[in-house]
Amino acid sequence: MNGFGRREFQLVLLRRMADYQPDLVASAVRLLDASHTESRQVNARWQRILRSSRFPGGERRLRLVLGPPEGEADRRWGDVICRAAWWTLPLWPDLRFEVLLGPDGSILHEWLIRPEAASAPRLGNVSDLTPWSYVVRDVAARFAPAQHQADTVPSRWHVTFSAPDCDGARSYVAHFVWGLLQTVEELPGNGLGKN
Repeated sequence: MNGFGRREFQLVLLRRMADYQPDLVASAVRLLDASHTESRQVNARWQRILRSSRFPGGERRLRLVLGPPEGEADRRWGDVICRAAWWTLPLWPDLRFEVLLGPDGSILHEWLIRPEAASAPRLGNVSDLTPWSYVVRDVAARFAPAQHQADTVPSRWHVTFSAPDCDGARSYVAHFVWGLLQTVEELPGNGLGKN
């Protein structure tokens, strides 16, 4: 897509994150040498692309924007064997943007993940959960067992977990956008499900 590449794609990802972390997003937009106006225009253009019948969908659309995947692997999703494809993005060099593709090439899920061989930053307790430092798998593994919940907005994901506290266990929900941690909030009451 002429004029729409990795830089613009990162601006699209940032747009959803601005609801939670406007200051981090503003800094990232500056790193991409973009203005707030350009960011809005890029997002509006992406929305038109998504709804257009002239642009290919699924994996083909991402290949046009991001180029060929930097890696691919088969993944089991329920009873179906799917294909994962991923790309690196300059804003998050330690992560990769991964899509899970159905047998027909349609995108089933997409988010930022940490490569399996890479180590997450130290994560001792809930106070270590700083925005943009962790992905879903980091939090779910550290605070297992965790409960996952997709949002009505496809880019959002929530992980509910409990963690020890001086008064016992407390329940929390971690909010993610495109798989990247945005914020953590303590749930009222003790124990999972008592909110």
